[in-house]
Amino acid sequence: MKFGTFEDQLAEGAAVPTDGWDFSWFAGRATEQRPGWGYVRLCGERLGSARAALDVDTGGGEVYAEALGLAAHVPAVVRATEGWAPNHRLASAALEPFGGVVVPVDGDAPLPFEDGTFDLVTGRHPVSFPYSEAARVLAPGGTLLVQEVGAGSNRELYEYLLGPQENRDAEYLDALRERVAGVGLDLVQLRDALTRVEFFDLAAVVHFLRKVLWTVPGFTVDAYRDRLRDLYDHIAEHGSFVCHSRRTLVEATRKADKKV
Repeated sequence: MKFGTFEDQLAEGAAVPTDGWDFSWFAGRATEQRPGWGYVRLCGERLGSARAALDVDTGGGEVYAEALGLAAHVPAVVRATEGWAPNHRLASAALEPFGGVVVPVDGDAPLPFEDGTFDLVTGRHPVSFPYSEAARVLAPGGTLLVQEVGAGSNRELYEYLLGPQENRDAEYLDALRERVAGVGLDLVQLRDALTRVEFFDLAAVVHFLRKVLWTVPGFTVDAYRDRLRDLYDHIAEHGSFVCHSRRTLVEATRKADKKV
């Protein structure tokens, strides 16, 4: 194969650092379509009119920094949260030119900010976005803008490794609407898209599964070696492995007279 033997690809995929959300390593090895709404552009537009902005689970800060770079005006207060120490260092460096401060927040811990602090709260591909906490720290009239990894994202890949899984994808959007309404926010738009993902070698699959941890929770090369061998053979025969990511855009506001 173009990128080496089965063992070579396992070793390479297992060795690539997973810090941050820079996916440039995948160039030539994997592709992913982007949803048509353009999250970074939208985020940049919202940032341009914000006074104080917060990005939740910012990863390495790359996406937030790109959006800030597109903004007509940088907010006076730029904050982000990130729980993983290696990403925290990357994000601090990425956001420093914008006066950004990255605050460590672990897991489901409350956001360490006062009520009504921000007029914009954003998040791109959070593991589990804290809608209740985001609503709490939003100022009256503030905006929430989140791009979720939707239910069933990359189902073809994780079912290839795990076998058939419970499918509740059809309930996902209704549950998300209820969640937004339940924390006192008014939904402005809810958009959903399936986008094509194509892996051209096994190392890319292994690196992806190590980096995007929720795809196959607890993934290790040793635990899935047999199925990875089958996947290697599939790519050798067909030239790639194709699956589909799901992305969901949520935009909501907190009304000036709404109590959270």
